[in-house]
Amino acid sequence: MRQSLATATCLAVLLASSLPGSAESVEARDSQFSSVCKEISQAISSASSVHYPGNRFDATFTKDVGHWATSSSAKSACSVEPGTAEDVGKILQILGKNKTPFAVKGGGHASNPGFSSTEGVQIAMYKFNEVKYHADQNLAEVGSGLVWDDVYEALAPYAVNVVGGRVSGVGVAGFTLGGGYSWKTNQHGLTIDNLSGFELVLPNGTVAAVRQDTYPDLFFGLKGGFNNFGVVTKFNLTTHAQTEVWGGLITITADQLDKVNAATVKFSQTVTDPKAQVLPTYNYVLGQPGLSLLLFYDYPTPPDGIFDDYLAIPHFTKDVKTRPFLDLVQSFPANAAGNQRAIFHTVSVLNYTEKLMDAVLNETKFWGKHLSLKGGNFISYDVEPFLPTLLSHGPEGSSAYPPARNAGLLPLNIFYGWGLEASDKVMQDAARQSAARLTQVAVEEGQDVADAVLYGNYAIFDTPLERIYGDNLPKLKALKAQYDPENVMGLAGGWKL
Repeated sequence: MRQSLATATCLAVLLASSLPGSAESVEARDSQFSSVCKEISQAISSASSVHYPGNRFDATFTKDVGHWATSSSAKSACSVEPGTAEDVGKILQILGKNKTPFAVKGGGHASNPGFSSTEGVQIAMYKFNEVKYHADQNLAEVGSGLVWDDVYEALAPYAVNVVGGRVSGVGVAGFTLGGGYSWKTNQHGLTIDNLSGFELVLPNGTVAAVRQDTYPDLFFGLKGGFNNFGVVTKFNLTTHAQTEVWGGLITITADQLDKVNAATVKFSQTVTDPKAQVLPTYNYVLGQPGLSLLLFYDYPTPPDGIFDDYLAIPHFTKDVKTRPFLDLVQSFPANAAGNQRAIFHTVSVLNYTEKLMDAVLNETKFWGKHLSLKGGNFISYDVEPFLPTLLSHGPEGSSAYPPARNAGLLPLNIFYGWGLEASDKVMQDAARQSAARLTQVAVEEGQDVADAVLYGNYAIFDTPLERIYGDNLPKLKALKAQYDPENVMGLAGGWKL
């Protein structure tokens, strides 16, 4: 008996020492990562920098690994801020040679854990922070380390704008590489429909100017294909004339939400002016439901009648006026929902009906009450009623996402926020269940969305790639194999081909 017990103990020790999480393996891993960090620091130019945890005199590391959602952050062995595309190439070559896990972070707004964070080497793109406007080409060169607030501010003196994010704090890179739904989408399409080129660092270190006339295959793949083909350092975006706009935020209490439902159904089914948009967000906070309503019109004053039903609803607060575009974007306190653990998920629908809006409100109430007992702080559903022509601004087959443009799929975003890591699975499972329920309601109404394509920037991390890329998936996998045969970008997180 003693011998068998001793043998079992010995086997347990040997097994533990071989597991990935054992002390010895962790120490070996950390040593390898540290040596790679040192190799990078010796290879890059003075335009770039490497930063380490634990240095109380250097706050850069904390900024580099930080994210809007704390569950999307990880403590890496080091962070690297490349300052040139050539240095990005050197970094990728070193990471690929050593098979070192890494992450690429633009604005840090990823909601899926591990998509832009790592325990290996964190690449933070903050030094790619320029906006250059070329009036003769109607073009803005935009660095991949910026957030949209920076871009709008830089372009405002020229009275032009680009098709970008709708709320404050959202990064240019992930938003654009995923597709990009904007206040200007009804007029001009997705952000990827307003791209003329990329500066891309390929996994082999080559810096490539990707355009339709240089790399048509990569130009297709990068539009919705995220970080599978290398690291983008610059986007060339089409500019459009920009006046002041009208709109802002209205908050509405629980007793008025049925009126919001009715107004949203009417707006989505009758308003055809492409300059007009609304974004009703159903929230459950502090024990009760409520609504944050963003109104937008892309001109200093809207035509009579478009927003009347919304404006007639009694409100809690109201900040609607003629204002600069950036001021409108920053009128919604999106960053206030950050600094907590979070997950997104999504549903694609074809139209918003009375039954579907009732279901959204019911889901808000049900999961709000249920998840508040499980540590949930913020339960939210974003309703996004674009025009059905929103995907018609890009040619069929012009981008990795969406794989088809014949149906005007509308993304509905589910967002849950909470405090403790122990609640992760509960919250993530609830988001999946809620998405399934809303899809079921749409299908029961006759909407052909049971297997509809989902928006990658909203979809939860275990969504099958087929649900994002559809029939484009085989083409994208072949493209990935062609430009990244060593699977260097597979060492980073995200939607991996």
